[in-house]
Amino acid sequence: MTRKTKFPADSASESTHLVLPPDSNVHGTLFGGRIMEWMDVIAGIAAGRHAGGPVVTLSVDSIRFSRPINMADVVILKASVNYAGTTSMEVGVYVEREDPQNEHREHCLTGYFTFVAVDAAGRPRQVPILAPQTDKEKQRYQRAQERRAQRLDASTTK
Repeated sequence: MTRKTKFPADSASESTHLVLPPDSNVHGTLFGGRIMEWMDVIAGIAAGRHAGGPVVTLSVDSIRFSRPINMADVVILKASVNYAGTTSMEVGVYVEREDPQNEHREHCLTGYFTFVAVDAAGRPRQVPILAPQTDKEKQRYQRAQERRAQRLDASTTK
């Protein structure tokens, strides 16, 4: 059976959230766990769209805050499949905050999530081939391959 081919734009996903009091800590900034939850959800949507069905999170790496997200900020999350192997995919999530007073946006963090497509019994199943089109997509694909090699190397040296 020939594997289907999909493009990153086919599964790209975006979500928007407003940081409310239950989402924030005593410093008035967004809980790290809440943003990771939002990131996992949007990444799972992108991975599921690419896979054409259920996926499970295998790993999360490289989440680092470059600036805080404040209560009442609007948070914009953008997810895209960067790489697809046989059964797994890396999804990059780019997070921005928007000041509702002036609509100024700034990057706050990026994270990389690895998902595995699963069948009804929870066993890994094949995903479509990813065919990056733009220079940016090709660069993301290459960097994702490098991160995958590093993850695989780290798992075999333990």
